[in-house]
Amino acid sequence: MCNEYTQQQICLMNQLQQLWQQHVYWTRFFIISTAADLDDLKPVTNRLLQNPKDFAQLLAPIYGIKAACQFQELFTQHLLIAADLVNAAKNGEAEKANCARTKWYQNADEIAGFLSSINQCWNEAKWKDMLYSHLKMTEKEAGLRFQGSYAADIQVFNEIEIEALKMANYMFCGIINHNFN
Repeated sequence: MCNEYTQQQICLMNQLQQLWQQHVYWTRFFIISTAADLDDLKPVTNRLLQNPKDFAQLLAPIYGIKAACQFQELFTQHLLIAADLVNAAKNGEAEKANCARTKWYQNADEIAGFLSSINQCWNEAKWKDMLYSHLKMTEKEAGLRFQGSYAADIQVFNEIEIEALKMANYMFCGIINHNFN
């Protein structure tokens, strides 16, 4: 990373970190609301689905509207597939869960491929590694929540949060190295 950043770059870094943190927080809230059958599930889901739109809004001035919309669509699919997986797991529907899991990893491949195609500083294999790890931990988090293993669930979420910041920082470094140098 560079030693000095402009105010604009620091703002971008903060925005990316905020968006990735919101992604994992609202995903967690969705899992909790689903597990406990809370009445806030619909507004939580709506807020979670705002996250891809927020990413697209940030990425549009950098990569253009078309690329931003494509990322928004892929990331929205990521969330919708995750919801299918979480619901199937909660309901003990192993076949549905397996199908959703396969789609989820295929979507991660698509996201990684897309990101590496719009920025040569982003490595597809690196994105896949981070996204696969994110998916694995998120599924584990949901499973622990459903089992009532709350301390372990929280521990996994702490790891998810750390990884989300790593993804934000990787995204930031790629944008800086590609667009500002």
